Amino acid sequence: MVPTEIAIELTPDVVLQGDMNAPQIARGTVAFAHGSGSSHLSPRNRAVAQALVDAGYATLLFDLLTFNEEVDRANVFDIPLLTSRLVAASAWLEERDDVAGMPLAYFGASTGSAAALTAAGELGDRVSAVISRGGRPDLALDLGAVRAPTLLIVGGADHEVLELNRQAQGMLRCESELAVVSGATHLFEEPGALEQVSRLAIDWLDRHLSGGPQTTGSRA
Repeated sequence: MVPTEIAIELTPDVVLQGDMNAPQIARGTVAFAHGSGSSHLSPRNRAVAQALVDAGYATLLFDLLTFNEEVDRANVFDIPLLTSRLVAASAWLEERDDVAGMPLAYFGASTGSAAALTAAGELGDRVSAVISRGGRPDLALDLGAVRAPTLLIVGGADHEVLELNRQAQGMLRCESELAVVSGATHLFEEPGALEQVSRLAIDWLDRHLSGGPQTTGSRA
């Protein structure tokens, strides 16, 4: 399927750009949270998103910051701001006919992982699972509040981030796993690394998003 371009208008001055891909038979929705100045055009997250679509999951990739906001690098590390955007996008998804009522999961990368975990803590049972890829869960505002089963995926050669993830996992009170992709660095650029990330993510979603496949609506 070809993704549909979307725009989430929070205010006249704050419009978040992205795209959405909702298979006709979907098992749930995965909202991606980018970080560290990345965007919804990130080739790595788009590759994982395509694998999730092929596995039967709807995906939303969107920019948590506007172009003007990205100019200020401090915004990339403003976890409350990034979290508020993800929460707003989650509410936007709940209003869409094609995915309303489906289980929701977050897939975060870098600082987007901190936003995903913080948002999951705020939304409680509305979030069914969280997946972090090369993320900074240590920057989340309240890891103890997270109830959604959380999968932390880190490259084995990404030593500093791996240690930060180990420390963060120790603060989680929910079901969690730390999956280490052997030999992978922070961007998972090594041959086969992203494919392994996709397999791990799909397995986690299959385990934790309740309910069987659902037929989506025909809304464009």
